Amino acid sequence: MTVHPSLQTYADAWTHAVESIAELVQPLVEGEWNRATPCPAWSIRDVVSHVIGMETEMLGDPRPIHTLPRDLYHVQSDFARYMEMQVDVRRHHTAPEMTSELEYTMIRRARQLRNENRAPNTMVRAPLGTEQTLEVAMRMRAFDTWVHEQDLRVALNQPGNLDSPGAHITRDYLLEALAKVVAKDAGAPPNSAMVLDVHGPLEFLRTVRVNADGRGSVDGSPSLGPLVSLAMDWETYYRLACGRVRAAAVADRIKVDGDQELGASILRHFAVTP
Repeated sequence: MTVHPSLQTYADAWTHAVESIAELVQPLVEGEWNRATPCPAWSIRDVVSHVIGMETEMLGDPRPIHTLPRDLYHVQSDFARYMEMQVDVRRHHTAPEMTSELEYTMIRRARQLRNENRAPNTMVRAPLGTEQTLEVAMRMRAFDTWVHEQDLRVALNQPGNLDSPGAHITRDYLLEALAKVVAKDAGAPPNSAMVLDVHGPLEFLRTVRVNADGRGSVDGSPSLGPLVSLAMDWETYYRLACGRVRAAAVADRIKVDGDQELGASILRHFAVTP
């Protein structure tokens, strides 16, 4: 149990997701680790390598000294290069090596979380040599781990945990980015509103309002005259927002009412993760 309730929420969500990942990959035979996932260009092994790598960084371990191959065409930015390092260094690890490192890392992180006595606003390391608060870091790990659990579930055709603690943290994280998507990226006009209606394991209705200055905000009260309304299931929402799928591929699962052009523009800019 950590000292601060806000941190405990993220610790619990992370624990639930990472234990689910361990359960999913434990029985896999060698060849199954190379199966593709919805996470662009990453296999099951790559996704688990990423999770291990990020958790070892939370533990304060040094990053691996490793040179990336030049033919990784999906690596197009410094952020992607940073993330790929922990992945590529494990690309030749065997199934037993992967599961044992994951288990050992989970044990170490669980111990760290049990003994965590730092304040939520303590600055800790973040990707690319930057810093973030401990609360932001733990929230990001809960979000990231749940999304990657879902990547593995899709790859292995084992759906589940779409309403787990990590799903709720993911919902809130993704909704925070919705105002910018609608107001700035999609260019919704001033003094307009867009309604998002999501059903399924997680159900919620949100309105994005764009004020006279073109700034967006999100709230839970319905709009009487939205310019456009989008309706979809929770799985489609998170997959779109996390860049796992494009709107055209799941058009049959999305209903757009009102301004079709604005709706299409919002859907084009829906992905908010790096």
